Amino acid sequence: MKEEIILQEKIKLLEKEIATLADTVSCCRDAGKAIDDLKMELRGLKLFLSRHFAGFKEEFLDIVEKLESTQTE
Repeated sequence: MKEEIILQEKIKLLEKEIATLADTVSCCRDAGKAIDDLKMELRGLKLFLSRHFAGFKEEFLDIVEKLESTQTE
């Protein structure tokens, strides 16, 4: 009898942990979708800017290199 109660409590705890993990996965999925949306918007902006400003591609690459070098420091 005592073992059954202990097992039931463990099962309840596991169910709560699974629910928490499911919520976390859902949040991560939403964040991933938001990141994908931002990537698409950035691609659109880069395409627009490269069409309207001739030197954008070269300048953009330089800017990205500078940003990457400051992050590693």
